[in-house]
Amino acid sequence: MGTLEKLREAIDELAAIDPASLSSREEVLELHRQRDRLDAVVTRSLAAFDASKDWMPSRARSAAYWLAWKHHMPVSTAKRELKAARALRSMPIAESAWLDGEIGASHVAHLAEAAVRPDAAEAFSRDEKLLVDEAKTLSYSGFFRAVQYWISLADPDGVEDDAEHQRDKRKVHLSQSFDDMWFGEIVFDPISGTIVSAELKRLEHELFLADWAEARARLGHEPSILDIGRSPQQRRADALLEMAIRSRTAPADGRRPEPLFSVFVDYETFAGRICELANGTVLSPGSLVAWLDQAWIERVVFEGPSRVKDVGVHRRLFEGATRRAVEVRDRECFHPSCDERVDDCQIDHIEPYSWGGPTTVDNGRVACGPHNRARHRRSEPPTP
Repeated sequence: MGTLEKLREAIDELAAIDPASLSSREEVLELHRQRDRLDAVVTRSLAAFDASKDWMPSRARSAAYWLAWKHHMPVSTAKRELKAARALRSMPIAESAWLDGEIGASHVAHLAEAAVRPDAAEAFSRDEKLLVDEAKTLSYSGFFRAVQYWISLADPDGVEDDAEHQRDKRKVHLSQSFDDMWFGEIVFDPISGTIVSAELKRLEHELFLADWAEARARLGHEPSILDIGRSPQQRRADALLEMAIRSRTAPADGRRPEPLFSVFVDYETFAGRICELANGTVLSPGSLVAWLDQAWIERVVFEGPSRVKDVGVHRRLFEGATRRAVEVRDRECFHPSCDERVDDCQIDHIEPYSWGGPTTVDNGRVACGPHNRARHRRSEPPTP
């Protein structure tokens, strides 16, 4: 019996099993690991098929078009698979890790993004093992940032060109339909998008508080989310309208607010070390140049690699400099399964305040709403 026949039999056997019997944590992880290994085999096969030119007699434009045609899949998906397959030829360490199930297709796609840059090819050959090791150990978002930083160091001119291309792609389209409804599309570069998004979110929160107060007054008790009149989508639309009204009614000679966005940098940022938005988006240093004459500098002094100097101890809530220090240090929910960004999180006491925990940076951490509430439902002091 051939290898593919054995594979079909094994999959047939798995497909016939009650899913509940394969639902333990270990079994779910093992199934994903084996799927990653199979993805690696499939991708290697596609690379060999592409190189063999066996698709050419069909007059397909490329191996990707042939695959999309014969497998009834989107051409865009087939092209992504072929791109990864071609890149894999120059990534032996990544290929080996993928075949072992230690990394997945998404990791390989981002590694390929780094490997195919012409000006970074030599550096990638040198650093491939380092990047693959990061893929094995970091969270996916952390690995993605690590690759973006590596690209910014290995190909600094290229990332500046990429950033300029992003800025050039900005556009807003707004048009009225036949039934007088309005439809639109917005495209912004990372910094401009952050400024607009932050203000839209701020106004949406104002409207949410107003809706909550109205529902509480109407019902005579604390409302539930179902008692609020507007949906989140409607509040965002109304917040955008409010932005336009406030802009139109602002005095012409009034003081123009400074753009509001946070960028995390170190002393060597303009040599390409640390440069990212608060939401984790890695920026090219050149992206900041246009904003420098409008920027306010916020300094946070670290005593060590991850320790910020404390401000205040005897407060119940994290506020002011103490809160900001925790936000800057952690930047996302403490739970290892959660990457909720700090803008949508709370600052939680590691040792609860009610059990004597101080309101200090060392005893604070970022927690999303669900994880913060879950740990405080326990009757005993929550464990970190």
